[in-house]
Amino acid sequence: MPSAALPPVPRGVPGGRSGGPPGAAGGGLPGLPGVRGGAPPAPAGRLPVPAPPGGHALRIDPSVPPRRTTPLPVVDETSAGGLVVTREGGVHLAAVIARRNRAGRLEWCLPKGHLEGDETPEQAAVREIAEETGIDGRILRRLGVIDYWFSGDDRRVHKVVHHFLLGAVGGELTVEGDPDGEAEDVAWIAVASLHERLAYPNERRLAQAALALLDRTP
Repeated sequence: MPSAALPPVPRGVPGGRSGGPPGAAGGGLPGLPGVRGGAPPAPAGRLPVPAPPGGHALRIDPSVPPRRTTPLPVVDETSAGGLVVTREGGVHLAAVIARRNRAGRLEWCLPKGHLEGDETPEQAAVREIAEETGIDGRILRRLGVIDYWFSGDDRRVHKVVHHFLLGAVGGELTVEGDPDGEAEDVAWIAVASLHERLAYPNERRLAQAALALLDRTP
């Protein structure tokens, strides 16, 4: 029994009479009239740019080396601050401040600032707390150190902040003595409630450590 004749293969289809790939001259992609496959011919002496599915050539010039970015310089900064506390009616209170973060939002935090000149962290903590809260304090003990990284427009900063527990010895609550004008408000807050008020988790942990120490103090 004679075999059935196969239908002719359309021109422009692989294996057809044109002998060319899909999208070659004289043929479009099957089912997509007017859309031609493949990338445009590459200039002489340059490798062809590969074409992803869809037929549009990648916008990559192999002759152009990839751009290398220069790493930002690293700057170390040291600050000091902490909790200055008093006791009223058997309740320990700490002076904390409110300042704007980089996004402009007001946040409650512990007073602190950069060391100046040849200050020790202890001296800087006493000075910064007095400037930002108006309360003079005496160092009772070290609480801990927080260090973190952040990036500015032209540098990466590694910041180390020394925190101390201070006992209040004088002064009145005010932010008028802050030379940088960063502290916008100040308040006495129960140390036991600081975990609800402070914005930063590391400072909340320091406040809990301070509370544990104060609870053991007669």
